[in-house]
Amino acid sequence: MAKETVKKHRDFEELVENPDALADRFASSEDFVKRNKSMLLGIFALVAAVIVGGFLYFNYRRTQNAEAQRAMFPAVYYFEADSLNRALNGDGQYDGLLAISEEYGGTKAGNLADFYAGVALLKEGKFAEAVEHLKDFESDDYLMQARAYSLTGDALLEQGKNKEAADMYLKAANEKPNPYFSPQYLMKAGIAYEADNNYKAAAEAYDKIITDYVASAEVNDAKKYKARAEMLAGGTTKE
Repeated sequence: MAKETVKKHRDFEELVENPDALADRFASSEDFVKRNKSMLLGIFALVAAVIVGGFLYFNYRRTQNAEAQRAMFPAVYYFEADSLNRALNGDGQYDGLLAISEEYGGTKAGNLADFYAGVALLKEGKFAEAVEHLKDFESDDYLMQARAYSLTGDALLEQGKNKEAADMYLKAANEKPNPYFSPQYLMKAGIAYEADNNYKAAAEAYDKIITDYVASAEVNDAKKYKARAEMLAGGTTKE
């Protein structure tokens, strides 16, 4: 490493002290540019295109998100007024959640439209469609994301897909676990497992409430449900 450093230092001194060497170096560089002019121009053009393209895409996404947010106002108003058909399909003047979700799917507002649409479809009894939109929703907010998982479980349970529903409830409970909502989701998981005749898994879900959330409002029911599930499982589940 020291030899390399000394050599580089000597090369630099030679360039500084010897004008002819410096001229030769410039001539060599100029010759390289001439020989590879097309390639270099292509590289510069590609880099410029990437920078400009990224800038335009960022501005496009920002504009799209602003448009989606404006479109959301009437739809959310109808949703909160419990006018679900108008919330989902629009009123003839403004788009509904379904159209916003499809047109602005890559934006934050479009993502939120999926959540609202999923809830509205669930209320309307359109469970399979509700699952599609709720599964498309993604959020960094652990409360919203866990809620979406739980609602997906509700829609699956309504379709008789008990195991899938239970798995979604567990997913909700394990989404940044907390003592306020996780016990509720675990209770729902246990009930769904019981509906699927998987009493061992149900007892384990109840046991997690008893063990990890001793101060929760659900703990007393969890103890009763666990005892029942263990009895139905034939007493094979651990105490």
